[in-house]
Amino acid sequence: MSKRLFIKSYGCQMNVYDAGRMADVLAPIGFTSVDSPDVADLVILNTCHIREKAAEKLFSDLGRLRPFKAARAAEGERLLIAVAGCVAQAEGDAIIKRAPDVDIVVGPQAYHRLPELIARAMRSVGAVLDTDFPIDSKFDALPDSSRAPGVTAFLTIQEGCDKFCSFCVVPYTRGAEFSRPVEAVIAEAGKLVAAGARELTLLGQNVNAFHGQDAAGGTVGLGELARRLADALPDLARIRYTTSHPRDMDDDLIEAHRNLPQLMPFLHLPVQSGSDRILAAMNRQHTVADYLRLVERLRRARPDLALSSDFIVGHPGESDADFRATLDLIRTVEFAGAFSFKYSPRPGTPAAMLEDAAPEALKEERLAELLALLRDQQDAFNQSVLGRTLPVLFEKPGRHPGQITGRTPYLQPVHVLADPSWIGQTVPVTMQRRGTNSLEGSLADSLPHPNARIEPMMSSVSPQVTA
Repeated sequence: MSKRLFIKSYGCQMNVYDAGRMADVLAPIGFTSVDSPDVADLVILNTCHIREKAAEKLFSDLGRLRPFKAARAAEGERLLIAVAGCVAQAEGDAIIKRAPDVDIVVGPQAYHRLPELIARAMRSVGAVLDTDFPIDSKFDALPDSSRAPGVTAFLTIQEGCDKFCSFCVVPYTRGAEFSRPVEAVIAEAGKLVAAGARELTLLGQNVNAFHGQDAAGGTVGLGELARRLADALPDLARIRYTTSHPRDMDDDLIEAHRNLPQLMPFLHLPVQSGSDRILAAMNRQHTVADYLRLVERLRRARPDLALSSDFIVGHPGESDADFRATLDLIRTVEFAGAFSFKYSPRPGTPAAMLEDAAPEALKEERLAELLALLRDQQDAFNQSVLGRTLPVLFEKPGRHPGQITGRTPYLQPVHVLADPSWIGQTVPVTMQRRGTNSLEGSLADSLPHPNARIEPMMSSVSPQVTA
């Protein structure tokens, strides 16, 4: 009997991947996805604890689901509500006490057990809780996906983190670092590519700490994994990965950036602060000088490399001099993009026990200044590609008739008036105009018919750097 499933995912790309795998787990027991919670038999809120006020957003959404649950009950039917992900892992008991409408609370390491949890919830009174860290990997229990991935797809290769940054809840919600076996990654990647994916983003909370075991019993790092994926999958045009830690950017991965055309020249490398004092308080395990040396090595290896980063303002103890040091680092490196946040305490983290956090108004002021500088740098980077020809992987039809949309090697969205047969191919595009959040371009001259395969081309952009 067909049942209807609605999943809402918050936060990171790994949650997007997890949502798809939850749908895969539930498909064999009759669940099909729908676009609205009001017609669903099961609603899963797949939560993220990284963003500010994550729990409050969850309970707000649970409040909006209450009328749907009551309406189904009035019809003699039952709407199951499940809370999954990192907030479920961190605050499972509190969710059950505060939200009696919740039927299932499941952590990110246990969602492969959803069919069993649903069966238990249908038989029991009160919520079913599963936030254990199982001995066996959940990936061993997941079925093959039957979903078409699209031109771009996510692939989780690593979970957890052993770094214990003072502000971060990930080690407590995702557990210790775990890397999937190399052959398992290549097998799943092969199925995604066979189904039409041309770009894979390799995911992990600390993805460049990947240390998967191969069939020969050896340990393989991220650089070697990227090479093996490229060798095994000739139709895989692009490889990306996120999120990285500066401590785990090793020589082999830097060499992969130098020598592997499929590895895109856009790297998200969070630094969080430009003050050594705050970096130490954050337990980041690197200094500003370490980060700048790493940036220099990366740009020597790949001169057209562009960087994005993460920044937190107002960490407990951050002085005006510490904040000014962060602005100085940004001016030195010159970023093509960034994610920036005001510090907010996460329960159970070391920083949450500190009392000298900056006042909210000061955090707002610092964040606005930091965002303005980063916005100027992103605008300058986007301006620098105008008039140049870049390889664009077209992903889907655009919003307007006759338009298709893709991305440059630097993740910049590009809109082009062109035949939709180009979707799924990497095509030279001349950048003509810059919009607020995207670029407009035209196909390069002398292209063959869109059904003829275009070979991937290397980028010719060399961002101006002073590091």
